[in-house]
Amino acid sequence: MKWLAVAAFLLAGLINVFPLIGVLGAAQLESLYGMDFEGADLQLLMRHRAVLFGLVGGLLLCAAFKPRLRPVASVLGLLSMASFMLLTWPLQEHGVALQRVFWADGVGCVALVIGVLASRRAGFTAA
Repeated sequence: MKWLAVAAFLLAGLINVFPLIGVLGAAQLESLYGMDFEGADLQLLMRHRAVLFGLVGGLLLCAAFKPRLRPVASVLGLLSMASFMLLTWPLQEHGVALQRVFWADGVGCVALVIGVLASRRAGFTAA
């Protein structure tokens, strides 16, 4: 069960770290989200968003190997991914790139739930 918990936290962490590439600029943001980010203000906000995802993802990756971090990492990761899914759900129309983000976050949420359950089963009761 320990390996399953580690793998699940690693998967959720990688899903959250991936958007960090958006820090590099507009071209990377456009490839991630399938839309134009014209204007310095919008690019700055989206690049900052990428940093925040990197922080969440980094915490999840650390939690894979430091079980004491799993409770806070799980809550933060689930809140981040589930909030995007809940905000996206009622929208009638969005691009293919945002649909991929929606499904990736869904996979991340499932991975975290599996990680928490596997962590508990392995004897780490604080997760």
